[in-house]
Formats: sequence, C-alpha cells, structure tokens
Amino acid sequence: MRKTRIFAALAATTALALAGCTGGGPSSSDQPIDTDGTIEGEITFQTWSLKNEKFSPYFEQLVKDFEEKYPGTKINWIDQPGEGYEQKVLQQANSNELPDVVNLPDTFAYQLAQAGKLVDLKKADPELENTYVAGGLEGYTFDDLDGTWAYPWYLGTDLDWWNMTELKEYGVDAPPTSHEEWIAKAKEVAEKSGGKVHMASSLPTTADFTENGIDLMKDGKFAFNTPEAEKILQEFVDLYQAGAMPAETLNGDYAGNAAMFTQGKVAYTTATPSFVTQLSDDAPSMLDDVEPSPRFMTPPLFVQGISVSQDSKNPALALEFAKFATNNDNQVEFVKLARGFLPGTKAANENPEAIVEGIEDPLLAEAVKIAASQMDRAKGTEYIQFNDDMNKFFQGQVALAMQGKATVKEALDAAVDYCNKALD
Repeated sequence: MRKTRIFAALAATTALALAGCTGGGPSSSDQPIDTDGTIEGEITFQTWSLKNEKFSPYFEQLVKDFEEKYPGTKINWIDQPGEGYEQKVLQQANSNELPDVVNLPDTFAYQLAQAGKLVDLKKADPELENTYVAGGLEGYTFDDLDGTWAYPWYLGTDLDWWNMTELKEYGVDAPPTSHEEWIAKAKEVAEKSGGKVHMASSLPTTADFTENGIDLMKDGKFAFNTPEAEKILQEFVDLYQAGAMPAETLNGDYAGNAAMFTQGKVAYTTATPSFVTQLSDDAPSMLDDVEPSPRFMTPPLFVQGISVSQDSKNPALALEFAKFATNNDNQVEFVKLARGFLPGTKAANENPEAIVEGIEDPLLAEAVKIAASQMDRAKGTEYIQFNDDMNKFFQGQVALAMQGKATVKEALDAAVDYCNKALD
C-alpha cells in the first residue's frame, strides 16, 4: 500500500516522523464497539496546533453542537502545539493517557496502531467505506496491519502549476496532459529558449515511480531497480542534460520547486491549492500569468485523520464523536476555514461548489475545484518504510546519474541495496 511519509499540520511547517512506540504489537479488540446504548459521559478530544483565533470558534461550536445533540455528554477539547507533537503523542501512548479521540497524521497512526493503541474503524464502523474518500482510507490502511485506523479528515493534494505567459512564447499553448507530452515540451522549450526557460523543476523522487504505477517494494523488500524505473530516471537525466532543468537543482542552494517558480527560475511546479497564497505574498505580479491544471499522473494525497483510542473508557461516545467531527457537514465547514485543503468525505468532493463557497479569489476557487475533481484518483505516493535517510541516499545516487557519474541502473541498484540493508 502506498503511503505518504509526511504531512504538515495547518500551523506546523516542519515535517515530523514519529519514532516507534514501546510496548506490544497490535491488540485491538475483536469485539465491535457497542453503540446501541445511550451515548453519554465524558471524553477528551485532541487536535494538533489548531487552537487559535481562526479555528477555536469552529471547535467550540462543534463541541457545543454535539453536546446539544447528545444531552449528558461532555467533550473536553484540548490542543497541542505544532512543535513537539510527535513526542507528546508518544508520551501519551506509552503512559496509557492517549486522548479518547485524537488528530493523527498517517505516520503517527501507523506507529500507534502497531502498538495496539487505536480502534480498528473498519470493524467499528460499517459505513466507513461508503462515507469517506477511498484514498483517505488507504492512507490509514497499512500492509502489515489488518484494519483502518483513522477517519480521513482534512486532505491535501498537489496540482500542476504553469507560467503560461512565459510558456506561450515558446509554443506551449496549454498545459501538458500526459507525462510524455510534458517530457517532449520541456525539451522543446529548453531548445527554443536557449536553456533560459525550464519546465522541469526538481530531481526525481520515488514518488515519480509510484505515480507511474511502479511499486517500491516486493515481498517486504525494496525492489524499485526495474527497467520501468530506469526508463523514468533516464528521462530526467535527459531533461537535465538538455538544459530543461536548472543546474542548481543539484546543489545545496536548491530552494525547492515552488520557490524557484515564484522566483521566475522555472515555468512549472507542483503545489497544493494554497500555493495561491504563496504567489500572492512572494510574486503577486505573476498571478495573471499562472494557470493550474490536474496532475497528469497519479495525484499525491496528504492526509490528516481522527482516530479513536483503544484505551478509551467510553469507546461508544468516542466513536460517535469521531464520526460527528468528520461527517460531511462539519468537514465542509472546516475546510472553509482551512482554505486549500479538502474534506475526507465522498459527498463533499463530489460537490466542490459547497467547498469553494465564500472563496473570493477566483484562482484559489479554480484550484480547489481541480483538486476536488482529482480526489477520487489521489493516493499516497510514498512508503512509510522509505525513511529520510534512505531518501537522502537515493537523491545522492540520482545526482550522480544526472552528472553522468553513474548509469541509471547503477544508481538504482545502489539505492535499493542501501535501503534493504537499512531495513534489516
């Protein structure tokens, strides 16, 4: 199962990777949660870096609405800062003090599910698959664990962004709609512009493999040194050598493809719908030049979810509140505040007009609609097992191939060998 390794919370700009929980393996109950009785009692609901002037009124109203719907209940909403959330969740889990309902990215949920700290929602909620976006559920479904471990809450995905004013000068009248067209156009633009305009803006990652349908692993081992992966990596090598990619993508000054786009160094990037805000702040003069389009490969999916603690002393209430917080109406209202993100429900993404209601910026509204339209095919495009150390080594091998210091086969063989040794 493909997985994203990182996803920033709304107010947390630094990506986190959760360390392993101590304790035993999965131990979720085989018995479904009894929801036939009265929903009553008290639980704690924890969010991640969302208690502020913008979001606090939403959560206060959410809690009030639930308590009015279910008299005799009390929901204690707490929030943890963005920095240190990883350590806080670990501490809570290891001391059996995990909140009854808790906001978790997929990496955190994976570790807690491994330790038997989360309720398997696939068992607990028979309407799960009918209600939530398939890719969002896949984000909380892991190959080595049987179950689904969070309700998809707010989701992100990348679009393709193009500086069409610049590209039209060199014969590109519309955004490419396929990988093959992009490769061809990038070479043409590089040639026509004398290497001044670049349509490739970053080194390839393993996501470029998975977006093209290549599995990174086979039988529990990394196995992405395939002819198909060699072909894709060779295409990037050819782009670089044809001048379609800035030379600085290989050095320590590389600021990232979105930053290079706003700086006018590349005419193509990938970014979420909220990229409109970055453009408005960093390069407002470019707003009229820019056009978003759907990803022509598998769109990546970044997930935040809401999980239920296996140790909750009131699991029926916890489950009911988790469902309430992530139902369609409440998710739609939340993303009206979290502009650029999408709800985790099927119904909302099938009706993007409700999501964009109130958005005054036409470019942002267009981007959100495009993102919603591709949500049914968006998937996590990286693997939890592929950690940052592995990625750093992989990128080093890619750089060698770009410079002609290694063949693409040598680069991929070395990367796979290194990653598999790191698994042992």
